[in-house]
Amino acid sequence: MEQLLKIVQTINGYLSDYILVILLLACGLYFTFRTHFVQVRCFKEGAKRVFGSFSMNGGKHKSGMSSFQALTTAIAAQVGTGNIVGACGAILIGGPGAIFWMWIIAFFGMATIYAEAVLAQKTRVVNPDGSISGGPVYYIKHAFNNGFGKFMAAFFAIAIILALGFMGTMVQSNSIAEACHNAFGIPGWVCGVVISILAAFIFLGGINRIASVTEKLVPIMAAIYLALGLIILILRVKYIPQTFGMIFHYAFAPNALLGGSIGMALKTAISQGAKRGLFSNEAGMGSTPHAHAIANVNNPHEQGVVAMIGVFVDTFVVLTMTALIVISTLYTGDGILASGFAEGVSKTNMAQLAFSSVFGNSVGNAIVAICLLFFAFSTIISWNLFGRINVHSLFKSKHANWIYSLIAIIFIFLGSVLSNELVWEMTDMFNQLMVIPNVIALFALSKLVVSITKQYSYSNSKKKTKV
Repeated sequence: MEQLLKIVQTINGYLSDYILVILLLACGLYFTFRTHFVQVRCFKEGAKRVFGSFSMNGGKHKSGMSSFQALTTAIAAQVGTGNIVGACGAILIGGPGAIFWMWIIAFFGMATIYAEAVLAQKTRVVNPDGSISGGPVYYIKHAFNNGFGKFMAAFFAIAIILALGFMGTMVQSNSIAEACHNAFGIPGWVCGVVISILAAFIFLGGINRIASVTEKLVPIMAAIYLALGLIILILRVKYIPQTFGMIFHYAFAPNALLGGSIGMALKTAISQGAKRGLFSNEAGMGSTPHAHAIANVNNPHEQGVVAMIGVFVDTFVVLTMTALIVISTLYTGDGILASGFAEGVSKTNMAQLAFSSVFGNSVGNAIVAICLLFFAFSTIISWNLFGRINVHSLFKSKHANWIYSLIAIIFIFLGSVLSNELVWEMTDMFNQLMVIPNVIALFALSKLVVSITKQYSYSNSKKKTKV
């Protein structure tokens, strides 16, 4: 296991330090300029589509989901352990400056995810039973209508099944189990059994049950977490300026905190921001387009601008709240990390230490455990759906879907009792491998994205001007 961990860490080092940073930034910059900063121009439109007709009861659909249900399913996938444990890991390893680079990745990622959602809508297919399928597998084949396209699509499908359907669920259940054990003393295997049973119930209900759960769970869990976080920030308000100062200062001079040369420290901060940013908002990874593909909207642009709001909520709201809580309580004033590294601090318990510093150990641990339970569980059910869509694209069999869901439930249980570090590293590796075929297809279909953007975003703005 130790040897396997070293091999996976080496692969991840090359992927996150070089390939991932280049691909994500290049893709985000490319679509930002090609769409004339669609994430800025159309942000108001996206927010209006999300919150203008906000409803936690979208009802059942004969096929697909409502636009809001698709968004909450996507956000359920995005807002998980990456927003708590992942953010803490980025800060612990890359310093507070890693959060700045996560913001940069997210800003440009909003243009990337717009392109993903637009292409997922444009290339989706209606199955013989009336259900709708879509996602990177479908637009990869559209981009390369040959043997290369089939290979790339199959590579992506296998990577996402392993990354999200199996190993990713292990990360989520592992985080839930560890947090609940720290807070309530519940054995990991007990958490694993409970989570597995609940997940099985939702998996068996299909898309309608997943949509019904996420549209209610996501707004409630986000509101509770943000409200509790706001209380901490109010109590630590005098440290907030210093907190932002550390984020910006250590984004460009991380060696002052991490030690070593400026080049190595800066690379660590940026790579942690890119890697954890990808795991958090998933822009460019190719996961959330599966949800956006089955949204019932008038045109692809409508779901594209909605998808951008998902990245904004994930990174600039929820993840930023975690970062401000952790840095303002642990790195400033009397914080345990204010004078350097401290023993016993890890990415899995940093959030609990931060909340405990304000609410006390028992309450603080309980708050993080409950929030992680909702965040991670919602991610599990969304990721299962994304994996299932790719299983269907590979095998075209309902039996394959049943087998996949059964294996996924086993992995959920195993995640609650296995080593955390190896699980995270394996998930990171397959997450990053997914990016490669997805981004290549996005570049190949950029003209299609731009033409749709011009057709709908500018025509909408002209209508508003006339009114």
